[in-house]
Parts: sequence; structure tokens; C-alpha cells
Amino acid sequence: MTSQVSSPAEHADGAVVGEQRKPAGTKDVRRLDRVIIRFAGDSGDGMQLTGDRFTSETASFGNDLSTLPNFPAEIRAPAGTLPGVSSFQLHFADHDILTPGDAPNVLVAMNPAALKANIADVPRGAEIIVNTDEFTKRAMHKVGYPTSPLEDGSLDGFSVHPVPLTTLTVEALKDFDLTRKEAERSKNMFALGLLSWMYHRPTEGTEKFLTAKFAKKPDIAAANIAAFRAGWNFGETTEDFAVSYEIAPATAAFPAGTYRNISGNLALSYGLIAAGRQADLPLYLGSYPITPASDILHELSRHKNFGVRTFQAEDEIAGIGAALGAAFGGSLAVTTTSGPGVALKSETIGLAVSLELPLLVIDIQRGGPSTGLPTKTEQADLLQAMFGRNGEAPVPIVAPQTPADCFDAAIEAARIALTYRTPVLLLSDGYLANGSEPWRIPDTDELPDLQVQFAQGPNHTLDDGTDVFWPYKRDPHTLARPWAIPGTPGLEHRIGGIEKQDGTGNISYDPANHDFMVRTRQAKIDGIDVPDIEVDDPSGAATTLVLGWGSTYGPITAAVRRLRGAGEAIAQAHLRHLNPFPRNLGAVLTAYETVVIPEMNLGQLATLVRAKYLVDAHSYNQVNGMPFKAEQLATALKEAIDG
Repeated sequence: MTSQVSSPAEHADGAVVGEQRKPAGTKDVRRLDRVIIRFAGDSGDGMQLTGDRFTSETASFGNDLSTLPNFPAEIRAPAGTLPGVSSFQLHFADHDILTPGDAPNVLVAMNPAALKANIADVPRGAEIIVNTDEFTKRAMHKVGYPTSPLEDGSLDGFSVHPVPLTTLTVEALKDFDLTRKEAERSKNMFALGLLSWMYHRPTEGTEKFLTAKFAKKPDIAAANIAAFRAGWNFGETTEDFAVSYEIAPATAAFPAGTYRNISGNLALSYGLIAAGRQADLPLYLGSYPITPASDILHELSRHKNFGVRTFQAEDEIAGIGAALGAAFGGSLAVTTTSGPGVALKSETIGLAVSLELPLLVIDIQRGGPSTGLPTKTEQADLLQAMFGRNGEAPVPIVAPQTPADCFDAAIEAARIALTYRTPVLLLSDGYLANGSEPWRIPDTDELPDLQVQFAQGPNHTLDDGTDVFWPYKRDPHTLARPWAIPGTPGLEHRIGGIEKQDGTGNISYDPANHDFMVRTRQAKIDGIDVPDIEVDDPSGAATTLVLGWGSTYGPITAAVRRLRGAGEAIAQAHLRHLNPFPRNLGAVLTAYETVVIPEMNLGQLATLVRAKYLVDAHSYNQVNGMPFKAEQLATALKEAIDG
């Protein structure tokens, strides 16, 4: 990093850094426009907590930010091993940013495994802070270091800061009634204090957090605060850190409003609560815990005061069955899961299609197939969402594009489900679920009115003049059937998965009726009102369009910015609605000579686009459990432009 700021250098997003000034004290302060920090250590070293606290303080300071937590699937992988490494990357800046960054400017490595697992991502000249206490012969041998990388010259291209974090933490806590092992657990707070000094982060919020977190153990709270302060003071006094850094608030990046840092799963939870309030319906979640969707169940269980009821079922099938029952009973019903759970829920999703009841199925996608990579990201469930049910069972599909956008996507999914009486699949993924960014808290008058009218009485008159209730008599505009709450006098009707007769809802095996019902259910989905897709083509001269969906928005947009900064003309469009597609999508695709679709799968959207629009879309695919890097995409898109 020091090499990057010794003279002005252009960043990948077009920003420039390099100003240096001398404060009133003895240490230099350098102003940067952005920085990428990665904390890495054992899964028991508290790296996720450390990163989360640094992120919270950065958000309160007013920087734009984006995060990438990365942790093993095992509850506790063997200590000191490569599979047990947990990391947290944070990109923050004084301007609008879109991704957690391609490569860290600063790596904090708590042990040899953390260094070895992450060093390949660290560019030459970057800063590496290592906990020298953990570089024992046994620990290094465990990860395949024949000699110490701190001494053999392999790190000569980096700015290395050897810090005995464990020893310094134990020394700082010597006056506390703690065992050495207990004191060592606070070394992550020492590291957090050091980085907070290094980047001028606020400290009050972290100290309040620690006091609240360990309210029942005040001695532990005091020890963690002491370690945090010791880390700060170490940065202030040691000669090894001669420079600290300032990144100004991103005042120009945000419209006026009240902001908070938010993860994708938390934004989804708040969006579901808001949708329930806007619909004036109780919110019901029937769910079974599964990574990375469980946080939604945890969060919603805290909000009974908003009319939320959560049910942790014994399995995936029971979870969606309970949710569908709640939909029949008049609730805004939700079930949350990941890819393997969607497979188990598929029959009940088909039942919801047949019953034509509103139901939100939220799929936080992860690496597959089968159990796959539970803590890694992927967007490979699109074709399962489109076709993963027996029979013709069409379901609308909505996909958020950023962590904060998960709030709006949840409300949009609820709008479609309630308006058109259909299950809706919302496709988030692990990258969005665990990542975070600033979110402007909306005013309630900005949210759509989602209120629905339940059936109250007869809606059809027979030839003999008798007024009756027909459960499948449809709204002529939406093709939605009436929503009749059980127990309402005169609205008794049959339910179940066997085909119904149009209008009456009676069981029907008539071939012509089945053909009509299948086509009608498809027409209802095809007729859903979704906005046209917007194309970002500022020059109007682009011949190449990059089309994305879901969490690829950040990397694609960052790559497009790089190319435009280099003088290239390229257009960008991003899909929120994947079924039905926006009505203008075909015209947009045919307006460009080349269409490139980057996906974290083997080309699922590209398959759909080719089939529906007969466009020779080019796939660019990655399935390594990690999000795209902006530089990687920029290179691929430049090749498409030149091709």
C-alpha cells in the first residue's frame, strides 16, 4: 500500500490517491480515497466480529462501503489449518463504490494458515500485519511452510509489520483475573484497535457494543475494551507504524436521508416486515434452518410486535407446508431456504401454483449441487426456479442486485404474490446475504400500498338466479382468483392438488378443462406488470451490451466504469424480473451487435435468453464460490468489444 500512495496513482474505479500531510503530532497522515482491508485468522479468532465492528464504525463515519465475509462451512475446523481460515474483507471509500474490492491493500493475518490462504490475493506493495506469536515451527509445518515466510525473503515485495499480537494482548490484560487462554481470546480486539487507529475510525460505538454484548460478564467486557484500547495505543506509540490514513466521508455518494449499514439478509427481513405492514396482513414465516438463509428466521423471530409469527419446522417440507397453510388462512406467508431446500419444497410450490395462493419462497443461493459449498456463493438455481416442478407450474422470479436492494426486492415479490395470487421465488445468494452496504431508511409514505380485498360473499350468478361463490372466477385484468378466508360463511370451496374446474373449483379430469387451466395459469404469469428494463448507454455508440442479474450487478458495473474510463463504449442492463422478462427485453437485446451475460453458473440466463429471443448471447461464467472481480470482468468485456 505504501508504494501505491507514494505518488498519485489511478485506482481501478478511476479515483486518484496520494496526498500526504504532517499533523500536529509526530506521525504522518496520508489521505486516501479508498482502501481494502482483509482480516484473516482461524474460524475461532473472531474475524467476522472484528470485520463487522470495523464496518459498523466505518458506516457511522459516513464512508461508502462493501463487505465480503468468507468463512468455512465447518462449525469448528481444525485450528491452524487452511480449511479453517475465516476472513472478512471490507472496501470503504470517500466516493460511490460497488464491490468489496478485487485485492486487499491491507491483510491482517492472525496465523500462518491465514497468511498462506490469502497471500495470493495480496498485490505487491500492500501492507501485511502478521501476528508473529503464532508463527511457531508446528503451526508453519501444519500448512506446509518449510521455513518462516517472515524470514526467508518470500515477503520482501510487501510492507510487512510483524506484531506479537498475542503477547501484547496478554500483557495489556495482566491486571485482569483471566487465564492466559482467556486473555488471548481478546487479540482480535487488539487488532481492531490497531486498525481503528491506523484508519482513524471512531471507537465509541465498539466500546458500547462490547459493554452491551458482555453485559452479564462485565469483567470480560472490560477486558475486551482494554485490549481494544491497547491496540489503539500501540498504533499511536510504536515506531513500526509511522503513518496513519484518512478516508473522508462519502458525502457526494449519498442522497439526503438517514442511513445505516445493512446486510442482505437483514434487508430482506425488514422488507418482509414492511410488506406485511403495507398489506395490513400478519406475516408468517415457516422455515427450516439452512445456511445462508437462517439469519432471516433469526431476525424475524425478534419482531412479534409487528405481527410476525415464525415457525421453525422439523424439515424443509414442513416449513413450506405450514407457510402455505398460513397463506390459505390469510397471512402474508413466507418460507426461506437455500438450493437444496428448494428441491425439497418443489412439490408444495407446485401445490401453491395449483391453489393459486400468495406465497414468498426465498432462496438464498449457495454453491451446489447437493450440500455443495454451504458458505460460498453461486447463482445456479435460476433454472430450478423456472422449471424445478412437475407439470406446467410457472412461478414469477425476482432477484435483488445489492444487499440494500434486498429490501425493495422483498416488497416487490410481495406485491406480485398478493396481486396475482401466486407463489413467487426470490433469488438472493450468499454474497448478498452476508455482504453489507449503506442503506437509506425509507419513509413509510415511499412504500407501495399492498392492501388486498378478501372475498366477502357470492361472486357468480347461476342460470337459475342463484348467487354462489366460485373460487376460480378470475379478475379480468390480473387473472387472479379471489382470496377466500376459511370460515367465511358462504365461501366454502375445495382445495388440494387435483386439477380444478374453471370457475367452480370442483375436481375435474376433463382434458379440455386441464388444457384451459394450464394455459390460464401461464397467461397469468406472462401478464404480470413489471417495469421495462433500463439500459445504461451514455454515449449511445455502444455495440456491446452486458446483461446481468442478481448479485453480479456490483462487479459488472465496476467493470463497465473501468472500460468507460479507458474510453470504451459499452452498454449495461440488469434484470430484476426473470419471469416474466420485461416486455422490452427482446428489443433491447436485438439493438446490440454483441450481448455478454456474466453469471456465477454455467450460463443459465444465457440459455433462457437464447431460447426465448434467438439472440446469440455470449456467456462468461464462474463457479468457484466467490463473486466476480471487477478487473476480471473488465478484461473479458474488453475482449468482447474488440472481438
